[in-house]
Amino acid sequence: MSKRGQAIKYLLCDFFAAMLVWVLFFSYRKIYIEQEWQWYQHLFLNKKFYIGSVFIPVCWVVVYYLQGAYHEPYRRSRLNEFIQTLYTALIGVLILFFVLLLDDTIQSYKNYYKSFAVLFSLQFVLTEIPRFLLSSSTNHKIQKRKLGFKTLIIGSNENAWNIYNEVQNLKDGNGNLFSGFIHIDERNGFSDKLIEKVPHLGELTDLVAVIKQHRIEEIIIALESTEHNYIQQILNDTIDLDVRIKLIPGVYDILAGSVKFTSVIQAPLIELNREIAPRWQINAKRIFDVSFSVFVLVTFSWLFIILAIIVKLTSKGNVFFSQERLGLHGKPFKIFKYRSMYIDAEKHGPALSSENDPRITPFGLFLRKTRLDEFPQFINVLFGQMSIVGPRPERKFFADKIIEKAPHYKHLHRVRPGITSWGQVKFGYAENVDEMIQRLKYDLLYAENMSLLVDVKIIIYTILIVFQGRGK
Repeated sequence: MSKRGQAIKYLLCDFFAAMLVWVLFFSYRKIYIEQEWQWYQHLFLNKKFYIGSVFIPVCWVVVYYLQGAYHEPYRRSRLNEFIQTLYTALIGVLILFFVLLLDDTIQSYKNYYKSFAVLFSLQFVLTEIPRFLLSSSTNHKIQKRKLGFKTLIIGSNENAWNIYNEVQNLKDGNGNLFSGFIHIDERNGFSDKLIEKVPHLGELTDLVAVIKQHRIEEIIIALESTEHNYIQQILNDTIDLDVRIKLIPGVYDILAGSVKFTSVIQAPLIELNREIAPRWQINAKRIFDVSFSVFVLVTFSWLFIILAIIVKLTSKGNVFFSQERLGLHGKPFKIFKYRSMYIDAEKHGPALSSENDPRITPFGLFLRKTRLDEFPQFINVLFGQMSIVGPRPERKFFADKIIEKAPHYKHLHRVRPGITSWGQVKFGYAENVDEMIQRLKYDLLYAENMSLLVDVKIIIYTILIVFQGRGK
């Protein structure tokens, strides 16, 4: 089963557990607290029953989503999951108690304690049991090596050989299923032994191609001390790839505290934390993006139609313009815009727009000044290809030119591209590669300081630009 399918299992279990909790708790309240023995006769006339049966399970699922409970469903620690479920149930039930239950009429304040204890117990137990069963089933498959993550060893000397042997000799599998190894340089002292166990997939220069071709999910950097100068190159080459990176720690790495440990017997590996923000913040941003996009598309649907009609009437060609851009992890996608140029505007090859660009239609100039040409990209946001706020996505043609002069541009691929950005607000449209590089520093600052508060500020500035027609 795919990761998405496994995540859906967890989500459905959480939803129906929360629904069952409310039904059981509602029954308990009516029978033992309010002592309405015939409560079922008017059950479906009770407003709180409906609120609890539908709205509350949705709220629980949203909370779990924000925590990252459905992220990487095959990499769950049962102990961490137990603790997370415990404190989430405690905090969530406290909120529910004060919002929905504290104003109930009761005979004794002790009933509040009983209600809280019952609701908390039900929520924790009925949520934890299916989670524990799902996680145990997954862990059993991993231990039996029926399930795992395609792993690539970088290195072919003593460290690589030792890591391979120690992982393979574990009584229970740890999830690493070795797809092969690649060389670093001509010093390949243990490659003859390794190649008898796993395929040799190429050299360091082939790293990106090997990861994509073999769908590698994890990399273990097993270099000798004389090869450590290659680590930065490996990190740069994989910056826009969705792979986990582990390496053998040195004393400095441990003291730096910038990595989290995983356990491998006799050879502890450390996993580089390459997340740009906490998981809850990334998920909260996604919820905000979807909610805001739905609001805009519904509220301004009339404007969407009017702009489409005007584009069609003022120049020949399609209403919408689509073009391939690079998105999250450098994956290409089709971006949508209102057409603001005449047809065949790039018949002589890719080119950036400039001031007084003859390729832009009169109405297209208005669309660009007000940024309304970007309106259809809210559809890209709903598809998960873009965010409301994020670095502007570029075509591969121009991205390659930027990387030639500024290799750190690749760091932007860790962030989902946006309709508007800090660079766009501060700098506007770039007319050449040098201006793109000047704008780059603002987008890098955003990537390192990403938050919902920053997003709201950028959205406000963008709205001002729309109304003032100051788009460049």
